[in-house]
Amino acid sequence: MSARVHAASALLLGLALLAPAAHAQPRVGDLTRHAGEVPRRLVGYGLVTGLGGSGDQSFGGYSRNQTVTVRSVVNLLRRFHVEVPPEQLRLRDVAAVLVAAEVSPFLRAGGRFEVQVSALGDARSLRGGVLWITPLVTDPDQAPVATAQGPLLLAGDEASRALFDPRANSGRIPEGGVLEVDPPTAALQPRLLVREPDLGTATRIAEAVNTAFGKDAARVEDPGALSLVPPGGRDLGAFLAAVDTLRVVAHAPARVVIDSRAGTVVAGGDVRVGTVTVSHHGITLQVGGSAAERGAKTEGLVRVEPQASVQDVAAGLHAAGARPEEIAAIFEALRAAGAVVAEVVVR
Repeated sequence: MSARVHAASALLLGLALLAPAAHAQPRVGDLTRHAGEVPRRLVGYGLVTGLGGSGDQSFGGYSRNQTVTVRSVVNLLRRFHVEVPPEQLRLRDVAAVLVAAEVSPFLRAGGRFEVQVSALGDARSLRGGVLWITPLVTDPDQAPVATAQGPLLLAGDEASRALFDPRANSGRIPEGGVLEVDPPTAALQPRLLVREPDLGTATRIAEAVNTAFGKDAARVEDPGALSLVPPGGRDLGAFLAAVDTLRVVAHAPARVVIDSRAGTVVAGGDVRVGTVTVSHHGITLQVGGSAAERGAKTEGLVRVEPQASVQDVAAGLHAAGARPEEIAAIFEALRAAGAVVAEVVVR
């Protein structure tokens, strides 16, 4: 009996410890951003080297010694006082790339950030390549404000080494960018902007702030913005930091996100699927239906109970061998038919 009591006590203790995590409330800082925090977007043109034959082969139909990549390498070597005739270059180890990044407006000179790199020409793969130092600008007509360089990290580097992997023409360099020039001063403002505008979310945030700092500390302007008043002349920065730590109850949005490559389906909120029948490329999805219909067996038919969850439908489609693009098309059809009352996002 004693052992059972101890086991029951341990179970109740475990449930008590798990309860806060199950009902975790997001911080205000997770749901909003401060007014004036407009990210700076940077872009540049560069070269990736060391590709082992998988670089640019041709470009736009020009002859080999007239490609953009060849001309770029010639200009690069010329800056180091090295003259090489274009017709002598065979650059299968080099690829012309576009470099892009998004940085905080408060990042100062010397700060590092991640950059995204994607092929501009017909390089077969950027795997194993290194980005040559590349100036980054906010506008093509402006002076560079940052630089980027370093070895590329591609999706599937650990899982796949296929030369023709369709994901191999783009990659990223963690902390590969360095800001060289301080940005214009961005002053803090006593306003919060809701990341996903919603009147209910904005109202709950205002209630949490007013409960913590007084009834006039926050006011809802519209579903996407709240104005703040620091109490008693409190420092604005300290006040905003304190507001960011407040917890609020936020309802999960009714949204279904589908990865059209991997077939992964993620549902936010309690999304249910109404009674419907959808046929697509030899696969028929039937939600609900009569008892006779549910008893019949047909090849390629996926049946689930009425008001089934998105997870149940996705599991049935996966079990039937539906491809990722077919799963995405079926969920889009469910939304169009009104059987899924939620936003369907296909990526």
